[in-house]
Amino acid sequence: MRRLSLWLRSRPMVGDGMLSVAVVLLSVVLLAPQAHRASYLLISLLLSAPLVIRRRYPELAAALVLALGAGQLILMPDTVVVPADLALAIVLYTLVNYVGRRAGLVYGIGLLIGTVLWSLWRAYSPGDIVVALMVFALAWILAEFAGARRAYAAEVEMRLTESDRDRDRRAAIAVTDERTRIARELHDVVAHAVSIMVVQADGAAYVLPRDPSAVAPALAIISSTGRAALTELRRTLELLRTDHAGALTPQPGTVGLGELAQRMESVGLPVELELRGDLDTVPAGLALGVYRIVQESLTNVLRHAGPGATAKVRVHSDERQVMVEITDTGQGTGDFDGGSGNGLLGMRERVAVLGGSITVGSAAHVGWAVRAMLPLNARPHDEEHLP
Repeated sequence: MRRLSLWLRSRPMVGDGMLSVAVVLLSVVLLAPQAHRASYLLISLLLSAPLVIRRRYPELAAALVLALGAGQLILMPDTVVVPADLALAIVLYTLVNYVGRRAGLVYGIGLLIGTVLWSLWRAYSPGDIVVALMVFALAWILAEFAGARRAYAAEVEMRLTESDRDRDRRAAIAVTDERTRIARELHDVVAHAVSIMVVQADGAAYVLPRDPSAVAPALAIISSTGRAALTELRRTLELLRTDHAGALTPQPGTVGLGELAQRMESVGLPVELELRGDLDTVPAGLALGVYRIVQESLTNVLRHAGPGATAKVRVHSDERQVMVEITDTGQGTGDFDGGSGNGLLGMRERVAVLGGSITVGSAAHVGWAVRAMLPLNARPHDEEHLP
């Protein structure tokens, strides 16, 4: 039944044709034998025919039915109401429902004029006039209800369509954000590990001809750094496969800052670490952000600050925010070429996600400074940059 209803709705002329046939059959059944039976059946057929196109061409159907009604009033002898006169009310319903109240009002005025003329000229009982007007009024009321329901259905469909589009947009944004987050994590892990490995490999290559035995510590650092990087990469790549990847390896955080400083010192970058406040209670996501900012900043110092540079890391926490500051004494004469800028971009993105602000650039009495303020509870806002 539902399929039949949908099929008829998609083919309005089929359903309207069935309605037209039903009106004709009703006229055949209800018309009593009389002298002008053939004429009445003819006018019934003519009145019913325009119903076939009532939804496809509603104004044309209304004009035809109104003209045939006028012809019935003028030409038919001993005019009485026939069942096919329901076409007048059906077309009124169609105009109000599918075209609008203005078209229905114009047609209704024509019906009112015809009804008045019929009542003055042909009607035999005042009750017939009341019944005709009630039928027309009922058709208008039904059209109002149907139109309101159709408008509501259209509004619901529009809202559902917009909701689907909004859901698709949110999904696309979520995918982009996730890709950016994973790319940021991969950059932090790979850039840090590779920088340490390159520095150690260069150092090993330098001392190898003079003292081969001194190469062993550098190789050990390269090996341990590579293994740690592989572990981080496996954990990050598992994020693409399962929602439970976080349980495989603990996320680095503020607790790991001491180990990070020691690792950097082991590859030749002296780091002064200053930790204040209750950093153990910092939320995991914020703690990871602090760790990555420090990691990326120290990696940049190792790559770009040049020989003899030192770094100072200050991480202070209070009940409102966490302050992260990394400064170095480098002169920007490192052996690495200028980077792509993805590291700084990743830091800015990370700070924006955490709702904080960051300043990056040269500062007085130091080679380079990175300063980030990360509120414990705040919405993201715009970044600030040093001049």
